[in-house]
Amino acid sequence: MFDGIFQPIHLILVLLIVLLVFGPGKLPQIGAGLGKSIRDFKKALAGKDEIELKPESEDKKTEEK
Repeated sequence: MFDGIFQPIHLILVLLIVLLVFGPGKLPQIGAGLGKSIRDFKKALAGKDEIELKPESEDKKTEEK
């Protein structure tokens, strides 16, 4: 069904449509935002094991103040 969907001509066509919709001035901002999002996502995945949960006693102390 989706055989050959990622041929170079299809990717060029998608890029041209994106260029028409967003314009050449907006594309660098979109690229920068997308790159930052991917980096943040990778950092979150890598740091998932490093997240430390507070003990319940510390949570109660901060609520009392």
